[in-house]
Amino acid sequence: MRHPHTRTTRTARRRLLGALGAGLLCTAGLAVPAAATPAVTLAARTPLTTAPAQTPALADGLALTPPMGFNNWNSTHCRADFNETMVKGIADLFVAKGLKDAGYQYVNLDDCWALPNRDANGKLVPDPARFPNGIKAVADYVHSKGLKLGIYTSAGIKTCNSAGFPGALGHEYSDAQQFADWGVDYLKYDNCNNLGVDAQVRYRTMRDALRATGRPIVYSICEWGENKPWEWAADVGNLWRTTGDISDDWGSMVSILKQNLPLAPYAGPGHWNDPDMLEVGNGGMTDTEYRSHFSLWSIMAAPLLIGTDLRKATPATFDILDNKDIIGVDQDPLGKQGTVVSSGGGRWVIAKEMKDGSRAVALFNESGTAQRIATTASAVGLPAAPAYTVRDLWQHRDDNTAGTLAATVPAHGTVLLRVSTDPRWATHPPAVELGLDGSPLLEAATPVTLTGTVTDLGRTPARRVSVSLTGPAGWTVRPTSATTAAVLPTGRTLRTGWRVTAPAGTPAGAYDLTLRARYRSPSGEQVTSALPLSASVVVRPPAGTSYLSDLPWLSASSGWGPVERDTSNGESAAGDGHPITIGGTVYAKGLGAHAPSDISFYAGRACTKVRADVGVDDEKGLKGTVAFEIWADGTKVAATGVLTNAMPAQPLTADVTGAQVVRLVVTDGGDGNDSDHADWADAALTC
Repeated sequence: MRHPHTRTTRTARRRLLGALGAGLLCTAGLAVPAAATPAVTLAARTPLTTAPAQTPALADGLALTPPMGFNNWNSTHCRADFNETMVKGIADLFVAKGLKDAGYQYVNLDDCWALPNRDANGKLVPDPARFPNGIKAVADYVHSKGLKLGIYTSAGIKTCNSAGFPGALGHEYSDAQQFADWGVDYLKYDNCNNLGVDAQVRYRTMRDALRATGRPIVYSICEWGENKPWEWAADVGNLWRTTGDISDDWGSMVSILKQNLPLAPYAGPGHWNDPDMLEVGNGGMTDTEYRSHFSLWSIMAAPLLIGTDLRKATPATFDILDNKDIIGVDQDPLGKQGTVVSSGGGRWVIAKEMKDGSRAVALFNESGTAQRIATTASAVGLPAAPAYTVRDLWQHRDDNTAGTLAATVPAHGTVLLRVSTDPRWATHPPAVELGLDGSPLLEAATPVTLTGTVTDLGRTPARRVSVSLTGPAGWTVRPTSATTAAVLPTGRTLRTGWRVTAPAGTPAGAYDLTLRARYRSPSGEQVTSALPLSASVVVRPPAGTSYLSDLPWLSASSGWGPVERDTSNGESAAGDGHPITIGGTVYAKGLGAHAPSDISFYAGRACTKVRADVGVDDEKGLKGTVAFEIWADGTKVAATGVLTNAMPAQPLTADVTGAQVVRLVVTDGGDGNDSDHADWADAALTC
């Protein structure tokens, strides 16, 4: 769960409690079995090329595929509308909207369901304002819908909410029995206020307590990956958090993805890596980004726990959450987590072995511009074959391919495919790849030339091919070469030049273009394929030297919170930063970001230099390690190496002569991105 105080405050509190550990145990009067107190030596992480040596998974028959359901925290936190009415309403929507039929099963309560104090007998007391009929009545209602109920507590003396609701440390057996008596089917067990008690001791004690109830309860270990639970928890819980809390923004989602991907060897039926709940529908990302989120969690065999208030969800949100083709990837009974095939230049190929021998393949574009991403059937682990059937799981369409798997993927987008050696491949049309060469950056009233491509990837030819490019109303889009081809054999491409002009006075911003191809398969089937694209109308920067914080950017992403102009990054909403301060020096101008971040500006081939004083903002104390880079188009032209908060601002200057686009990039210094507040102080562009 996410907490109302900052991540750094929570980290500091955990460290303080860990340091006080033994003394607090005596003060609190907690009983920890003596036999469980010796330190446990964790095994070194096993290289990804070999299977890790693990204790066998829990033999409880639970969570043989990743759990699917709902958790209220990401959308409601502790608001008053988290109550019995909401929970019942979610259960009703699971049935009415087809989510139950799609596989969603658990309706889970997070923190704030209880009163702050136990009763005279040491029992947990549901908050009567939120749950006037108690938890058992809610469980009974959820069960009547053919669903299951989950609940939350912490492996500490208090839960993670700042109000401090009762945790289960020292009360494991009585709390577990209460949960069982209420009819609970799932327990999320958090990590706050743990008094420094060894994590393995705390989580094993609750495992044993749940087992003693005799009720099947899925056990979710939520210790944020601090003690590498993937190395020891396979026989303790059914799933374990591998990272800190997710946030409803692009940078957070990608950061968690990168932390969870290397842990694939540790996942399997009954024991899953958990990169935290879904943010789909909460409003902090675009639908394209949410489709990536859902695709990537599914190919990682992650639990799919809806984190949005379904009572307010849009049709687009339901379309994402109810995609049964993609859910089928997540729920494949073989239980393999997808692994990285390649990732250069933000072009990710991730492949997952499926029980039927097919492969799920994600073509994921991390970058802020559309990119072609390609791989082959052989590279993702399929045997040699004359041809393959490839199903696009977002388009719900089957094609045949001679072996190439490729697509132009929009910025922050994901194409998810399922590829097999299905002998019926010839009954499907040939796969056709659409692309657009050239930079879709336009100054109003100034034409640009783009080249559209249509390539037959199939084993069979595409016949009677025609192509079109459309733009916004009022734009001029004219072909400068052939738009048709009688036939495209395997591997052949139809190239069409397009002259595109935005009308004078068109405001700067992003605009939609669509490249379409129509063709017939050998059997005569008519096929239409479309590639949505984005063109940006841009304004040439003024002559002279300008502060970058005064210029419009093409795109901006940040690990936590948005990029800020002339303040530091505040990690949450826009405008929550402070004056930029590095090494005690305060700067009135600049850009505040949080690693990893990427900010791009249009230079129009008219600029010569970028300069800035860069460093970690003082507001984080002695925390944060980052590295700064400046890119001119596709070339890195300046970099700092790793900087820490203890270092003063470093001057960074780059020659960007002739560049169309300039990018300011911050990485996390290789140690994760906690507290990585990165300032581009006095950043300026000379043109």
